Amino acid sequence: FKVSRGPVREALRRLSERGLVDFVPNVGARVAQMSLADMLDLLEVRGSLEVLAVELAAVNMTQEQKEHLEKLYQNHLSMFSRKGTHSYFQSPEDLDFHYAIAKGSGNPILVKILCEDLYPKLLVCRSQHQNIKGRGVKALKEHQTILTAISEGDAELASMFMKRHLQSARESLESLIEPSN
Repeated sequence: FKVSRGPVREALRRLSERGLVDFVPNVGARVAQMSLADMLDLLEVRGSLEVLAVELAAVNMTQEQKEHLEKLYQNHLSMFSRKGTHSYFQSPEDLDFHYAIAKGSGNPILVKILCEDLYPKLLVCRSQHQNIKGRGVKALKEHQTILTAISEGDAELASMFMKRHLQSARESLESLIEPSN
């Protein structure tokens, strides 16, 4: 890419600070590995923070932000329909749905924690969902209920739907990782 070592070193350092890259002595940098326990701990924190974010978003989002969230959802729905698959896939639209809610909370500290610190690590967990048949359909339905509650300004309902959505995502991940009996 015709880039000197300095910018590459800096990029790797920043990725390491976010827990996305590990430096191994005498080997170099490599993508960080997450254990099941690490993933479940991360999802536990995510649950509390995203529920708070959706409660705040339901009362603080402007009409323009709500319309943007609706557009993200419609794009995701359209993309899913074109793919014709029942597996869960990751796309910028799905990621942006949660980012848009966090940003719509109006709390800059919460936005920083979720968008800069937590979401990059969640990509590891969320990438596993592509292997779970039917997760895409279910996630879209869950996003739709969250969107409706936010559009109506109902923080309590939005909170309940977000809790259900995140619990469903957690259970899907656990089912993929746990050995079959």
